[in-house]
Parts: sequence; C-alpha cells; structure tokens
Amino acid sequence: MTQPRIVATADELDRRIIAALQLNGRASWSAIARWAGASESTVQRRFNALHARGLLRVVGAIDLNRTDGGTSMLVRIQARPGKGRELAETLAARPEARFLAIVTGAADLIVDFVARDNDEMLRVLFTDLPGADLIAGTENVAVIRTFTTAPLWDSGVLPPAAAQDLRPRTSLPYDRDDWDAPPDALPDLERAVADELERDGRVPMAVLARTLGRSESTVARALDRLISRGNLLFRTLAEPQLLGYDAEFMLWLSVEPGRWEEAGRRLAEHPATKFLAATTGRFNLVGQMVLPRRTDLVRYVNDVIGGLPGLTASDVTLHLATLKRAWTRVDQIR
Repeated sequence: MTQPRIVATADELDRRIIAALQLNGRASWSAIARWAGASESTVQRRFNALHARGLLRVVGAIDLNRTDGGTSMLVRIQARPGKGRELAETLAARPEARFLAIVTGAADLIVDFVARDNDEMLRVLFTDLPGADLIAGTENVAVIRTFTTAPLWDSGVLPPAAAQDLRPRTSLPYDRDDWDAPPDALPDLERAVADELERDGRVPMAVLARTLGRSESTVARALDRLISRGNLLFRTLAEPQLLGYDAEFMLWLSVEPGRWEEAGRRLAEHPATKFLAATTGRFNLVGQMVLPRRTDLVRYVNDVIGGLPGLTASDVTLHLATLKRAWTRVDQIR
C-alpha cells in the first residue's frame, strides 16, 4: 500500500504559480513570474519545491477526440463492502486507467479507462477486469464528444488578462466544426514527442531533442504541429484544494436528446466546470466540477443544474480521494 500524500495549504504565491501553469503548462518562467508577482528564480524555486513534494506536476496529454490515441469509457463502480480502497489500488495500477477517484454517492469509484479499440475495451471491462472479485456492480458510459477539458479550465485565481496573455489561442472543443473528420494518425516523431512530454510537460527543448536524437528545430516544429492542431494539451496536476476548491465532484445528467448540446454549452461555460462530455447510456452528459465549499453544492444544484434545458435526471458523486489523473498517480509523496 502506498503512502497517501498530505495535501498542504498553498500560500498566495504558490496559488498564483499553479494558476499560471493551469493556463499554460509550458509558459516561460518569465511569463509565469510576471503574473505571479515574483522573480523568475523565486518562481522556479517554488515550483521545484511543490514538484518535489508531489503537489504539482505538468504533463502532456493527447486529445483523444482529435487523434488515434484511443477512446474513453467512464465506469461507475460499486465495491463490495469494505473493499473500496483495495479495489481502487488494484484498478489504479492498470495502465488503461487514465483517471480514478474514490467517491461517495450512488457509486464508490469512478474510473476512466482508455483503450485503443473495441477489442481492447472488451478485454479491459469484461474479460480481464482486475479486482472483479471485489466488485458488486458497474455502469459504463462511453465518451462520444467533449465540450471542455481540464487543461482548458481557468481557476479564476488570476485576472482574465492572464488567460489572454498565457493561454495559447485554443478554441473550446464544442466550437469545433470538424467532428466528422477522421482522427489524426500521429507520425512517429510527433508520437515520440508526445510520449516524452507525457512524463514531463516542462522538459526543456534541448533535453527533449537530445533524448530523441533529433535537432532542436526539428523537435520544436513537431511540437508546434501537435499544439496548433489541438492534438496535444498540457495538463497541470495540482489538487483543487491548493487553489481554494474543497469540493470536487462528478455530475451525471440525463438530458433530452434535442437539448443536450444547448445544455452542454451552457454548462461548459460555467467556471466550476473542469471537464464535460456527451456520453452514451442513461447519463448522456457527464462532468467534473469544483466548488469552494461543499455547502455551495446546494445553490449550484438548484440554480445551475436546475436551470439546464431538457434536464430529466441528475446524480452527484462527491470525491473523497483522487488516486490518478492523466495516467499519473497523484496521491503519493515522492
């Protein structure tokens, strides 16, 4: 059993650094320092300290909607009594698990499995599901279209001008007009660049080029292509509590078929929304949200969710602990 990470309280400077990285995980130290209100050396020192404690990390994340990286299946799992933590550890060890949270509500665990094709998904979910003897029940929903993703979330810690300055000009997924186009098959070099950045999203270009055995200019062009096409985003991994959000939860909505796009666009624009996607199953709109306090859920459910067009049913699963984000364990002290 791994040692659980203790989530520390960040001071104001830490929060500004994390918020700047959330806007652009590969922003220059000078740009981050400008919005953090500190020197570059201080910002780098703070980042290194947070990173060494396992509290902050930047990783590259392939956009599954735009590439041939696979498909996502969100699984709500009910564990046998007293077996939730053991099951969570077993599932988190699986390389197909991109995200895993222990929650409370109608499910005990939420897992996002990513597979290359239907055969692999069949194996993961049915033929070779780890910890099957610890599971009391499951419900699967397939992600079919994304409205917004965690790398595009703005924590609100910095002023709007920071997003305009730091964030690449990336359109929101729901504004795409090429959903019917086939996904990009990444060339070998772009795949190699993405693989390296998945381990460390802030690796310097010189180090990246040396690791891949290519020139800096060649690697830089490959990275620019990945970013400009929206195939690669940078995910800043820091627990929401560090930014002042103590309530993290998954939202499961059933919306009338003719209204789900209107409801999805409206919800994607809400500042609490980190991730939102259209899915299959009895829940056809699923999101991951954060709020400052659990008590804020009362007004949020009443005013925000209650006001969505075409809503027929809703469910909330409140996070108790998150073990994995973007294929990365986030609950361990390094």
